[in-house]
Amino acid sequence: MGDVVMSEGLRWATERGMGALAEKMGIEFTEFSVERSVATMPVEGNTQPVGLLHGGAYVVLGESLGSMAANLHAGPGRLAVGLDINATHTRSARSGVVTGVCTPLHLGRSVTVHEIVVTDDEGRRCSTIRITNMIKDVPTDA
Repeated sequence: MGDVVMSEGLRWATERGMGALAEKMGIEFTEFSVERSVATMPVEGNTQPVGLLHGGAYVVLGESLGSMAANLHAGPGRLAVGLDINATHTRSARSGVVTGVCTPLHLGRSVTVHEIVVTDDEGRRCSTIRITNMIKDVPTDA
């Protein structure tokens, strides 16, 4: 990241890792906190046969952001797991990079809800994703 000073949240996300799928899809966090998280993903390599960004790729970007943000909110000894996710795709990206911006709609003790807005290189909204996570104690028998 060069001379950029990494925030505590971004450091936490980087150290934790995003998981093999997010890494395989080229997702990179650029900002990360409980209040706002941002990540990018290349269109190339994540397309449908007709060259459009795959709808499932938008959802992977959204779930990666929303679940990680919920886990940061949950804190040590707690784990956020997905309960529900939905997406509405309103535009198709064909090239470049898409950017997901995740903001909380509800940050409770046991449930979080996040909205992720995904835009293309020109700032046009391509997909809106909402994810609900349940927060529970980390299992001790795992």
